[in-house]
Amino acid sequence: MSKASICVYCGSRPGLEPAYLHHAGQFGRLLAENDWQLVYGAGDVGLMGEVARTAREAGADLFGVIPQHLLGVERGRSDLSRLVVTQTMHERKKVMFMNCDAAVVLPGGAGTLDEFFEVLTWRQLGLHQKPIVLMNVAGYWDPLLQMLEKMATQGFAETSMLHTIRVVESAESAVESLARHFEQTSK
Repeated sequence: MSKASICVYCGSRPGLEPAYLHHAGQFGRLLAENDWQLVYGAGDVGLMGEVARTAREAGADLFGVIPQHLLGVERGRSDLSRLVVTQTMHERKKVMFMNCDAAVVLPGGAGTLDEFFEVLTWRQLGLHQKPIVLMNVAGYWDPLLQMLEKMATQGFAETSMLHTIRVVESAESAVESLARHFEQTSK
């Protein structure tokens, strides 16, 4: 298999819990150690910036995608292997996901939720079979997981939806999950 590309969705802010920043940095480093490319929102702030910084320092290729209107706000990185500037947020999400083999969701805000739900919906509709890894650092995503379960138990989604998300608690377990997936699919 050629070099895997991992799309990371996460906050453009660091959050209040130190573990968020720690696991973002760990994931960036481990991504590089596995010779995977980072596909992300091209910013240099928050958890997004931490994943990119540590991945780049450890030698990973960075594929950044940013809409024109966020270039100044998210302080786009200048050391990317490849940069795509889009006109809209929707184009950004589409380009990011089209250029990855898996998606990893770290803690974040409304934008991260938007990205997560879009790839989850696409998966439910059969538009892709890429793994979706939800990094539930310090229980951050517990309320979301409860809501997803309620959607299924109340008949608004198939229970199979819950099995399309790989829930992990650390950067290390996220990488292990992805490595197992790539090993299985390369056979």
